[in-house]
Amino acid sequence: MATTSTAPTPVAAVLRDDADALVQARRLADSFAVEAADRDRERRIPRAELAELSASGLLAATVPADHGGADVGTRTLLEVFRLLAAADPSIAQIPQSHFAYVNVLRESATPDQQEFFFAEVLAGKRFGNAQSETGSRTVQDIQTRLRPTEDGGFALNGTKGYSTGALLAHWIPVLAKDDADRLQVAYVPRDADGVTVIDDWAGMGQRTTASGTVELDDVRVPAERIVPHHLTFQRPQLHGALAQALHAAIDVGIAGGALADAAEFVRTRSRPWGEAGVDTAAEDPLTIQRFGELGIRLRAAEALLDSAGAAIDDARADLTEDSAGAASIAVAAAKAFADTTAIELTNALFEVSGARSSLDSANLHRHWRNARTHTLHDPVRWKIQHIGRHTLNGTLPPRHGQI
Repeated sequence: MATTSTAPTPVAAVLRDDADALVQARRLADSFAVEAADRDRERRIPRAELAELSASGLLAATVPADHGGADVGTRTLLEVFRLLAAADPSIAQIPQSHFAYVNVLRESATPDQQEFFFAEVLAGKRFGNAQSETGSRTVQDIQTRLRPTEDGGFALNGTKGYSTGALLAHWIPVLAKDDADRLQVAYVPRDADGVTVIDDWAGMGQRTTASGTVELDDVRVPAERIVPHHLTFQRPQLHGALAQALHAAIDVGIAGGALADAAEFVRTRSRPWGEAGVDTAAEDPLTIQRFGELGIRLRAAEALLDSAGAAIDDARADLTEDSAGAASIAVAAAKAFADTTAIELTNALFEVSGARSSLDSANLHRHWRNARTHTLHDPVRWKIQHIGRHTLNGTLPPRHGQI
């Protein structure tokens, strides 16, 4: 259904440092996990939970220190996302675009734009996104247009799909092209005239991300709310690496949440196989063996994710063509491994837990549905191509937002 309501103005705490961010993430993850299965079953949009997320100060975790933020490291940010995704991956996915577009401000905004928007983020305001277009020839083919108006501003027209976070955002960053076919990001108030957000997301997984449609009908945007995103990709950049690393963190979190739920189910509800000669399913040596294999897989995914975060942090400290490329390759490896790990573990959940785990009342299938849906972001087969070219020939990956 279409809606023109806007999110309430939040009041946010200010994080002190990386340790504080992790404390807040663990606290929220414990809270969000309690009703995660029910929210998925009922397709209940996490309005109260997002308000808690804003109030925690986590949404401002990457605001630079000279603007009053904690400016946490990427390793910390990825751990925050992993923790939240293990609890409820729909909630974790909603702010993925928020942090990507905070990073656009870091990369290409003017000092005045940074001052204004970083203050908004520190206050707990949320960025959604209006990026993808479902009717275009490719994902990179942007048809939404910014046209100059007589008053020195611009008019924005287009239709966006998969607009995760837009429904409950305060600002919607819109990816558009200008008359010179250059990529721009227009930061538009959620309640601006001409903006309609339609809650029509009907995916089998990630059901409560509200990743619906945004319609933009002659939306007026002042020049000072437009950031020249095309400049981001004319130099060494970490925008694509960060955006993809956040997706990888969500996949790793889904895998970890599924394995934890599988272990709990086996300990409390599964029956042992008769030939095992044991009293409980948790004592079955073949089940123990499989859990060992799955645990190794998860640890490897977590290690690759942490390595990717370290590579981004290293590159940010000394940004060159080579360091940016190395970060993108590290993230591509983490994302490719996380993708298959999430699918394997959410599938293996049923293998180790038995027939009872397939009951709809248990809603354990949400883990597989979430993994299968979320891993469709940016095909990893292309990431493996870039890893192969880099490994074999030293070829740096391209500069765009998907690597």
